[in-house]
Amino acid sequence: MKLSSEEKFAFLQLAQYVAKLDGEYGPKEREVIEEYCTEMGIENVEINMELFDLDTLLSIFKSPKSQKIAILALMVLVHIDDKYGIYEHKVMYKIAQIFKLDETKMHLFSMWGKAGSALYEQALVFTER
Repeated sequence: MKLSSEEKFAFLQLAQYVAKLDGEYGPKEREVIEEYCTEMGIENVEINMELFDLDTLLSIFKSPKSQKIAILALMVLVHIDDKYGIYEHKVMYKIAQIFKLDETKMHLFSMWGKAGSALYEQALVFTER
């Protein structure tokens, strides 16, 4: 909820792009993206991967705070299926470069995302009927 309206829609596109990079847009990734949409109060609209422009989209995130929010949420997403693959790693590295985040910060964000995805999975188990 800390992102502007424009940033929310940009983040949704970014999240779908990152989730689809490895060719496996699985149920866990879909579920996390649906949760993000609910949290942001927006509808989950599928993106067209062929029209996706990463650089233009990232330019929407103006403040360091919104950039970090996006990175943290993406880190949960890339770790949710326990497959932080080469394509995801490369795009996260590119995002880090554009947002001017060093390797140490990205490592910390990645560890947080891994822990966050584990907590998310536990919460699902606790709230099952």
